[in-house]
Amino acid sequence: MARQCQLTGKQANNGYAVSHSHRRTKKIQEANLQWKRVWWPQGKRWVRLRLSTKAIKTLTSKGLMAFAKEAGLDLTRC
Repeated sequence: MARQCQLTGKQANNGYAVSHSHRRTKKIQEANLQWKRVWWPQGKRWVRLRLSTKAIKTLTSKGLMAFAKEAGLDLTRC
């Protein structure tokens, strides 16, 4: 599984680490991903998802079903 949020699709970003003398080296900025168990009331079970912290905050306001439908995620396979 790629390091990607299952609901928002956030993933790593390429950038530069710039030193004081302005020398630039490549670096990768990973998304802040967490494994999260979320209760799915329609399925009457827990679903384990790899979510970004932004998605966890949005999940509390939108709800799991609405967010998954928006992302096109099938919760029966999770």
